[in-house]
Amino acid sequence: MGLPSSPIHTPVHEDDSAGDSSTGSAGVPSDTEADAEPFVTLEAFHEACQRAGRPLLTAAELERHLGSESAFESGADVHTVIARDLTRLREQGLLEAIEVSAASTVWYPREFEDLTERERVVVFPKRREIVVDRPDQFTRAQLTQFAHLADTNGENGYRYEVRPADVWQAPHDSFDDLVRTMRQALNQRVDALEEWVESQWDRAKQFRLITHPDEYTVLEARSPEIMGNVAQQKLDEEHLHAPISDTEAWVREGAEAAIKRTLYEAGYPVQDDRTLESGQALSFALEVGLRDYQQAWVDRFLDQGAGVYVGPPGSGKTIAAIATMAEVGGETLIFVPSRDLARQWANTLLEVTSLEPDQVGQYHGGQKTIRPVTIATYQIAGMDRHRSLFDEREWGLVVFDECQHVPSDVYRRSTHLQSRHRLGLSASPVREDDRDVEIFTLLGPPIGTDWDALFEAGFVAEPELEIRYVPWGGEEHQNAYGSADGRERYQIAATNPGKVDEIRYLLAAHPGARALVFVDYLEQGRDIAGALDTPFLSGETPHVERQRLLDAFRSGEGDTLVISRVGDEGLDLPNAELAIIASGLGGSRRQGTQRAGRTMRPAGGARMYVLATRGTREEEFARRQLQHLGRQGVQVTEQTVERSVE
Repeated sequence: MGLPSSPIHTPVHEDDSAGDSSTGSAGVPSDTEADAEPFVTLEAFHEACQRAGRPLLTAAELERHLGSESAFESGADVHTVIARDLTRLREQGLLEAIEVSAASTVWYPREFEDLTERERVVVFPKRREIVVDRPDQFTRAQLTQFAHLADTNGENGYRYEVRPADVWQAPHDSFDDLVRTMRQALNQRVDALEEWVESQWDRAKQFRLITHPDEYTVLEARSPEIMGNVAQQKLDEEHLHAPISDTEAWVREGAEAAIKRTLYEAGYPVQDDRTLESGQALSFALEVGLRDYQQAWVDRFLDQGAGVYVGPPGSGKTIAAIATMAEVGGETLIFVPSRDLARQWANTLLEVTSLEPDQVGQYHGGQKTIRPVTIATYQIAGMDRHRSLFDEREWGLVVFDECQHVPSDVYRRSTHLQSRHRLGLSASPVREDDRDVEIFTLLGPPIGTDWDALFEAGFVAEPELEIRYVPWGGEEHQNAYGSADGRERYQIAATNPGKVDEIRYLLAAHPGARALVFVDYLEQGRDIAGALDTPFLSGETPHVERQRLLDAFRSGEGDTLVISRVGDEGLDLPNAELAIIASGLGGSRRQGTQRAGRTMRPAGGARMYVLATRGTREEEFARRQLQHLGRQGVQVTEQTVERSVE
């Protein structure tokens, strides 16, 4: 989004359209249109800028400020004319453009180009979008307090959205404090946006859960009207026993999470002000230092008492969580997806803190020991016969690692364990079932730093991501793909034998690099491992053998490891310089993030290649899976493999 040197055509947009079917595919005027008298001259553009009060305009804003006037009396379409004239002025070197998204472009006079090294902020109040070119770190830090980074092009251009949830979760004690932050970030007052933000701020203060002196939970509304028109309409006897007053209702035990989720979905987040148990005291020291942003995460969590640390792999979420444990100073229960991660947590706790081995326990299929700090798997905590053991102990803090799983039916049971403090950790709190919002209603608001800032500061290395479109390995598989349908068709493309030769080529192109090759199909994994004469680690690999293979890779005894979906989450995989995705493109955005995360460490120089069979739906799957990373600032390139595959 930095000021581009190549021509940019104004695309169609619901608010900022500047072309239609009478222009070319990207709004390019025809030869006949190019010969017409211009309507949008440089002088007219300046006049529109004066009326708008700023030197940057979208095509739609230009139309609003100039009007249709006599230029359109001949019946010419307004969008077509504006697209034609903007393109012509750009070709003449009089205008330049910033492509703020895939569907919107901002235009400005070329004479302002000497300002391009400066930070510039453009606000679109109607769409609640903020476009920033070359923001400094202070501006980005301020924006993340009330807006969501929706897109970045990796060239100093950022597009933020202000969503209701961003306002509800803003870390401010008062609306005046929030407005002050907004004006500092935007360097201007935007009344329309501030009015909308105030309405959302007010919505977030309408309901709260409190603890009655007799130790049961009460839902309290700010007014009788909001209790009657919202709570009583959305909640039923499964949530509430009975009204206590016009603004209070007695909550059924265990229904707190469901109430928060239901009212959140209705547009009314609930403040959780219950007096919850703080657990037995536990004092220990963290023996490593925190980065500034990690300390900021911890400070914000302590102010809120709940939240989710969101950051790319390698940003130190685990260390920040351990620092949070030390600050809370209470006995802690940690939930993880697998016993391998339980062991990793236990080892890390003993390495970076003053905790003794007899203070750290693990509770899973391998061992079952409850200690002041206990690491348990979600699955075992969801079983009634085991969950009662956790219920009996008062926990000062409950940590939910890989918390993007929490909305699922099995994992959700763990959230019934309520403590004074609840902390989630996730690199990618996104779900393909659109239940992302439940993560934050159950655990607390997101707390994090935008990925691009961590890349820029050097705390996390930005991996180089490339999608490589690979030809078929033979006519037999290509013909089989053409005659198949549904899931079978997808599997044939995913297991294209032509990918084996491409993997060999990439390994040869990066000699000595430690490489992880990811697959979704066991048979494909065995075939690739056999062709490369390298180990294959899958869910069928015994735990002892898993650890041996991982230790060997970590120590440098082996430089390539083929791994199934078991490596996406729940395994303490070693860092790698090279990741190759041979199959798995039908997977989630989260899977793409997790696999890329295996190369996202401070050392830098890491690459990730995604192999997609050319001419199949894998091409679409690859782009979709990596789209989430692209929005976070990671550069994604594409390459068509032209080599013939025998």
